[in-house]
Amino acid sequence: MRSDKVSFEGALGETLSARLERPNGPPRGWALFAHCFSCSKDIFAAQRIARRLTRHGFAVLRFDFTGLGQSEGDFANTNFSSNVEDLVRAARWLQAEHAAPGLLIGHSLGGAAVIAAAAQMDFVKAVATIGAPADADHVRHHFTDKIADIERDGEAEVSLAGRPFRIKKQFLDDIEGRKLDDIAARLKAALMIVHAPLDELVSIDNATRLFVAAKHPKSFLSLDDADHLLTREDDAHHAADVIAAWALRYVEAGQWPDPPRPASGKAASVEETGLGGFHSWAAAGPHAFIVDEPEDVGGLDGGPHPNQLLCAALAACTTMTLRMYANRKNLELGRIRTDVTLERETDEESGETRNVFRRTLSVEGGAGDLEDKLVEIAGKCPVHRTLERASTITTGIKSPE
Repeated sequence: MRSDKVSFEGALGETLSARLERPNGPPRGWALFAHCFSCSKDIFAAQRIARRLTRHGFAVLRFDFTGLGQSEGDFANTNFSSNVEDLVRAARWLQAEHAAPGLLIGHSLGGAAVIAAAAQMDFVKAVATIGAPADADHVRHHFTDKIADIERDGEAEVSLAGRPFRIKKQFLDDIEGRKLDDIAARLKAALMIVHAPLDELVSIDNATRLFVAAKHPKSFLSLDDADHLLTREDDAHHAADVIAAWALRYVEAGQWPDPPRPASGKAASVEETGLGGFHSWAAAGPHAFIVDEPEDVGGLDGGPHPNQLLCAALAACTTMTLRMYANRKNLELGRIRTDVTLERETDEESGETRNVFRRTLSVEGGAGDLEDKLVEIAGKCPVHRTLERASTITTGIKSPE
């Protein structure tokens, strides 16, 4: 994953701080993440979801709303409308600098904001909300005891998540009557509503309202016993995994060709994707994955390069051979790990250069008095033997079909 600090101008003319996280290689889709009310782009849920999405090929921009986190401005001068405009400004920046975000994701009040913002951007194809309220004025519950003071004095200091913030009457006026039902009903993008049934801050009734109001295509994901802020890493990762699988149906940039047809038997095949100097699909049996070269040799670093695959083949064969030996001998071995590196060495006397695979074995809990035996067995793995002895390679050309 690549993570770059970026900035752009927000709704009130202030500079907003953001972070753009991208996968190695060309993104399969572009996304924009809106954090929860009075939070920041660096809250655990925002970080974990964005970074998890990069594992699925998404590039994700997450930013601090005006007056929050590392962004400039006074929070007291913001409101729901300015948050929505901040989102639109973020999307326009991403469109101008890289590509328009096809996916918007919003957490809590950020979820309400992405629904409202999506209505202003035709390029948004999918919207996912996490623990979102169906009414913007739901946030009043954070400072109910201060509402009378705000109405009387025009503003008041409130405590949000243990931090002091000033709330002005204009904020209350802006969120009053802001219901998302009608906007959700007119939404042209696909909608996924992610909500925890036991959410302690935004009840599941809000998810029901949004889901009923929205037109198809719409989906719902229950987060079981997750809390509102998704403080457990597993909950954030689960939400990201499902959102990614769902969203790719709508927002995949169309750049990635389908993987090659499965290779038959023990065969393997590699076919260029056309997205970079060396970026290619590899197929081994029914399994497909990306292979590439590092950037310093003209690749995109979107996947392992051939020598890494060769090392991985030796490491995998060694580990499996040792496990088969342990099973056959009923040995109580902990988890086995094999590390392999490939180096080129020149013989001082002959001047000849040769490849040297350096292999290191480790066993969880230690190998005890089996160390020598395990080293011996490692030398019997099929890939080891293939690499040790000379092979014959024949090459032909297949005629176009």
